Amino acid sequence: MKYESPFSWRYGSEKMREIFSEENKYRLWRKIWVALARAQNKNGLVGKEELEDLEKNQDNLDIERIWEIEKDTRHDVVAAIKEFVEKAKIGGGKIHLGATSMDISDNAETIRMQEALEIIENKLTALLKVFGRKIEKYADFVCMGYTHLQPAEPTTLGYRFAFYAQDLLLDLELLQFVKKNLKSKGIKGAVGTSASFVKLLDEKKAEEMEAGVLKELRLEAFEITNQTAPRKIEFWIGSLLSSIAESLNKFAFDLRIMQSPGFGEWQEPFGSSQVGSSAMPFKKNPIKAEQICSLARLVVNLSRTTWDNAASQLLERTLDDSANRRVVIPEMFLAIDEMLSSATKIIDGLTINDKRITKNMDTYWPFSATESIILEAVKKGADRQKMHEVLREISLKAEEGNSMQDLLESNPEIAKFLKPAEIDQLLDAKNHVGNAPKKALELVGRIKKI
Repeated sequence: MKYESPFSWRYGSEKMREIFSEENKYRLWRKIWVALARAQNKNGLVGKEELEDLEKNQDNLDIERIWEIEKDTRHDVVAAIKEFVEKAKIGGGKIHLGATSMDISDNAETIRMQEALEIIENKLTALLKVFGRKIEKYADFVCMGYTHLQPAEPTTLGYRFAFYAQDLLLDLELLQFVKKNLKSKGIKGAVGTSASFVKLLDEKKAEEMEAGVLKELRLEAFEITNQTAPRKIEFWIGSLLSSIAESLNKFAFDLRIMQSPGFGEWQEPFGSSQVGSSAMPFKKNPIKAEQICSLARLVVNLSRTTWDNAASQLLERTLDDSANRRVVIPEMFLAIDEMLSSATKIIDGLTINDKRITKNMDTYWPFSATESIILEAVKKGADRQKMHEVLREISLKAEEGNSMQDLLESNPEIAKFLKPAEIDQLLDAKNHVGNAPKKALELVGRIKKI
């Protein structure tokens, strides 16, 4: 028996797990070593036969052997070099020439983050498109708005959905900024000065050699590094993933509120064979929304570590970041991967309880409409304070079970300023949603362009 992380099988996609697998990591290391050897071959540092040997054995990988060697070396990169040397008998002596460990592992990590961001971007875009369809469908559908979890004024369901989608659009813009600025360490040696490569070649050729490796790896490097790439870029990634988690948490938490019996307006998809509770057969719990909130809490706490790593990378390099990065980076990506998939399924299959939304509107809106009645009455000459008191007393009577509309239309003080037809119009919630439908549809237009 051995411990396995839930991210190894429960949360995240197979593609994301593949990116952050140990096998993929070691294969990327081999790819970088061979790319370095090709660039050095052009400069006469690695012979033709040596290069061919390295290329031939690039995929001849034994991970178990690397781990066995690491028990003695206590250095993962050195162990991987030794295992490669065992396979590449001719070219093995030139592996890693002039390089430092982070020339290999940091560049490999940048490639993995690039690939992971592509998955996140695709899933984020897919979620936005699903939201767009829901916003368009419900742009005009009036529902009760709530502030402080208390009935407030009407909004539209499409406008509420647009609020979540707008947050996700901001996340997409942030993701594209991070992608654009995701650069690697490059091939710069022990403290980032390229001293070893300049000695082996010269300054110009060392830069050309690095450029050749980067071109093959499809990477762009920072101009200035130390032994590692600036950890600030990982802080940006942590901030991005934390931001997406926040957006998804907001939506999922609201869904949990809307699904509770007191509101009863939404319900996340519930399968025909799904079980809500082992004890209570009738339960339909919002488990996917709760899962999103749970994983969001994890992501935001993991993201704090990326700040610590950037702030505590002392002088040219310490290992303060080394151990935690092996956990933090993959698990943040895997968690967001899972959350985006869950959110897309939820919003796509979301049950909208039209009747309950209408009932809640009929129950609460007449009370909220009293503000509009005050405004209209004052415009026609009423005393604002007197009218406020009249409506306060009417509201108290309505809470006892009397019809709010009847009380308003039969009140002699209100009748001095407003006719029953005017009151009916003020009580029509469709007249009190402002430009919500228009703004919601404008956001749909933005989503359709991505």
